[in-house]
Amino acid sequence: MKVNTLEEGQSKASSSKEQTVNISGAEAIVRSLQAEGVDLLFGYPGGAIMPVYDCLYDYQETLKHVLCRHEQGSIHAAQGYARASGKVGVVIATSGPGATNLITGLADAQIDSTPLVCITGQVPAHLLGSDAFQECDVVGISMPVTKWNYQVTSAEEIPEILAKAFYIARSGRPGPVLIDITKNAQFDSLDYKYEKTKDVRSYFPKPKVDSEKILEAARLINKAEKPFFLFGQGVILGNAEEEFQAVIERSGAPAAWTIMGLSAMATDHPQNVGMLGMHGNYGPNILTNECDLLIAVGMRFDDRVTGRLADYAKQAKVIHFEIDPAEINKNVAADVAVLGDCKESLHQLLPLIQKREHKEWLERFAECARIEQEKVIEEDLRPTKEGMTMAEVIRRINEVEPGNPIIVTDVGQHQMIACRYAEFKESKSNITSGGLGTMGFCLPAALGAKLGAQERPVYAIIGDGGFQMTLQELGTIFQTQSAVKIVVLNNGYLGMVRQWQQLFFDRRYSSTELMNPDFIAITKGFGIPALKVTERANLDDGIRQLVESKTAFFLEVAVEAEGNVFPMIPSGASVSEILLEKK
Repeated sequence: MKVNTLEEGQSKASSSKEQTVNISGAEAIVRSLQAEGVDLLFGYPGGAIMPVYDCLYDYQETLKHVLCRHEQGSIHAAQGYARASGKVGVVIATSGPGATNLITGLADAQIDSTPLVCITGQVPAHLLGSDAFQECDVVGISMPVTKWNYQVTSAEEIPEILAKAFYIARSGRPGPVLIDITKNAQFDSLDYKYEKTKDVRSYFPKPKVDSEKILEAARLINKAEKPFFLFGQGVILGNAEEEFQAVIERSGAPAAWTIMGLSAMATDHPQNVGMLGMHGNYGPNILTNECDLLIAVGMRFDDRVTGRLADYAKQAKVIHFEIDPAEINKNVAADVAVLGDCKESLHQLLPLIQKREHKEWLERFAECARIEQEKVIEEDLRPTKEGMTMAEVIRRINEVEPGNPIIVTDVGQHQMIACRYAEFKESKSNITSGGLGTMGFCLPAALGAKLGAQERPVYAIIGDGGFQMTLQELGTIFQTQSAVKIVVLNNGYLGMVRQWQQLFFDRRYSSTELMNPDFIAITKGFGIPALKVTERANLDDGIRQLVESKTAFFLEVAVEAEGNVFPMIPSGASVSEILLEKK
């Protein structure tokens, strides 16, 4: 039975007392998406997923499909959508190359804990293993980079498996799920009834918070003279921003963020002391090795944060608040491990924390900030420099933009500069590829972010190298009429690789200089207004046009060719060995 009216389709998809109806597997997929609250998905059609696309034709007013220009663009867009909206991102693709083109995005979403449900078409069940046209073992390929995956070979499995997919993707530590569905399962009929999954045997997404561990953590925090909080994306994923800030303010301790945790706490909060890691702020890095208590909340002690582990915070006790048991003691040993959802953990911790001030300890961070201001920031923003700098572009956008923007970045020098110089007041405002470091992430992710948070301005900050990896998604931005504000900081190099070649490989610039095309002509070819700025005198006017545009707008800024990002912790060095300038 096929539903022809949208009202009837919506009612049947959302009713908890839905009667069993006989429909095709393809329609079961579409109805199941609606039952999970999906109203937007990203994808690219093909033969093995065509029955689903045919069914979408009847649901296009209530289930919007965004046709990206490449499957990798589709999954990065879904990531941006999920990160900006807090919902599960949904992607559909065909078999073979359609499915394999999702792998980079799956790996990116897995390491950055982004909730996705990816549905791929597959050859009919009777052809599996025969090397049929566009057959590929995507379940085997994707197993290491998904939270869960499954191959559906009969229509009857579809409702239960999709319900399970959404539950696993969004619960506990979120992540990507891939469901591969054979073509016969899409064509065949089933008696359809949908029930949301509430639990899965042997899967425990939220460990129960141990009150004794909370008490131990509180005792250490209350007696510490130099406590230091580190916060990551777990605070955002756990919707624990208010609880975290309350704990910070009562404790009086400084707090620093990973790039994935950026925006969980306002950047101008007096206890927010900046960014951790390889290109983070001076104070948070060197004072890691002076604190007497390190409190990590929703972060995984990535190597870019810790530097050389043998010399990382050896003088300090460590408390680790974490939802995923696999992260405990993986890199840094915890004296107190508090497993559980950090919103619940911090809520229990708050009344046990004594109200304190750590003025002298905070002043140490302020001293470091003054040193960094003089040696790095003033240099980055110096107007007498020969070329424009990435830092001054980011700073000027922040100063001119009147709203509360989401800033999406690609990977490289511009990413580190944007994280260092952008200012945020609201959570879910910084979207970037953190753990995998995927060039080409930004443009499609910015599109997804705009569709997920249409009321907010969205800026895509991209290097000239990363832009060329997915610039075809300008076509998707044009077709969806999404007002993404695109800024390409063009230095004519693969900038971060060039910086390493300059500092550590005797300026041997091997395969890092780019001969770039005319980005303005390309962008205008996609129907998007575009402007190039090559002189500082024209920068303010260019940024004004960018900010005031009601449609998508492309601004290319020619920045200094050999600018470097400092501070910098060299690979294999300790956080105490951070460099403020090149030696």
